[in-house]
Amino acid sequence: MLENRGHEKDQDVAVLGHEEAPTLIEPEDSDDAIAIELPEKDDASRGTGQNSGLRRRNKALLIGGGLLVIALVGGYFIRNLFLYVDTDDAQVDGHIMPLSARINGQVGEVRVIEGQLVHAGDVLVAIDPKDYKIAVDQAKANLADAEASAASSRWSVPVTSATAWSTLDSTQTAVRNAEAGVEGAEQNLESAKAELSQAEANAEKTDSDLIRYRELVAKEDISRQQYDQALALAKANRAGVVAASATVLADEQALHQAEGKVLQAKADLRGAETAPQQVSVARARSQAANAQVDQRRAELDQAELNLSYTIIRSPVTGIVGKKTAEAGQNVSIGQELVDVVPLDDVWVTANFKETQLEHMRPDQAVEIKVDAYGHSWKAHVTNLGGGTGSVFSLLPPENATGNYVKVVQRVPVRIDFDRTPGQDFNREGLLKPGLSVEPDVRVR
Repeated sequence: MLENRGHEKDQDVAVLGHEEAPTLIEPEDSDDAIAIELPEKDDASRGTGQNSGLRRRNKALLIGGGLLVIALVGGYFIRNLFLYVDTDDAQVDGHIMPLSARINGQVGEVRVIEGQLVHAGDVLVAIDPKDYKIAVDQAKANLADAEASAASSRWSVPVTSATAWSTLDSTQTAVRNAEAGVEGAEQNLESAKAELSQAEANAEKTDSDLIRYRELVAKEDISRQQYDQALALAKANRAGVVAASATVLADEQALHQAEGKVLQAKADLRGAETAPQQVSVARARSQAANAQVDQRRAELDQAELNLSYTIIRSPVTGIVGKKTAEAGQNVSIGQELVDVVPLDDVWVTANFKETQLEHMRPDQAVEIKVDAYGHSWKAHVTNLGGGTGSVFSLLPPENATGNYVKVVQRVPVRIDFDRTPGQDFNREGLLKPGLSVEPDVRVR
């Protein structure tokens, strides 16, 4: 058996390419001595064999390591090929807020420069406010005048109402009194006419008696005294007729005057009967005065608003972009003065090929690599665009005309950055519109 083992050793040596003569090794105990043949090796051959085996092992390790690296790299790329889609046609987008003048005026001061970080409420540009302060003072004076007029009109309403209704009552009483006066004048006229008739009858009788008495006195049938009495009575009756006629004329004049008073009283009554309308007019004037107050107050509000427009503030926290305002410049309404780029309102627009959208869905996780910083941000897909970029271009393609060459289209995909509640996103302002990024979307 030992000889077989020695023979195997010889074979091993032969494999190494060097044959050596066997050597006997005797054990110390002679009784149990067994001859063992071992190959004799010199130092040079032994070193050559060791180096050759070492090189073979190193070569095997290198090959194995290379295969392992290839397998890992291949697995990584295969994994990414199936789990992720990416593109380098992407950039940071954001709203650019152009701040313009809302009034006409002269720029008094510009407090920012391009690229400066500003916070919400910071003053960017100041316009000379002198003219607008004067307009505010004038509007305040107009408002005070209108309020005084409104107060006067408000107090005149009850006064006008009381006066109008009192006048109506008095004119109604005056009409009744005038009508009663007409009735009294008519009665007096009738009485005077009756007295005139009686006086005329008495005068006619005494005139007839006088004629008879004249004949009788001529015949001396009666005394001269009786004739004189008859003559006196006739004259008295004729005087009574004259007096009664004068009374009738006076009563007729009084009747005409009474009738005139009735007409005047009725005219006054018709004017007094407009009392409701007079009250309505007074109330309308009061309402007009109140409306004038509202108008003046609105003018004051507008003047104060225009004064506030002389200070242009940043509506958001952001970075000043383009600045066109300069001190001393005359600006008009709508003229753009400065642009502010909000820091918090940014997103990524990635133009993926249409062949990459098969498994892409909203809310999928995205890793954004920004070329400018070598830093990554976490994000998610918000939506896929409403059409390819070529559809919304200035000159959309007309594939129905000419020769058609199929081109892979790109679709804009909006990607929003993940934000931690309670923390200011993009506080340092690293993410700016226009920066190139590379999004990796995990689609599986």
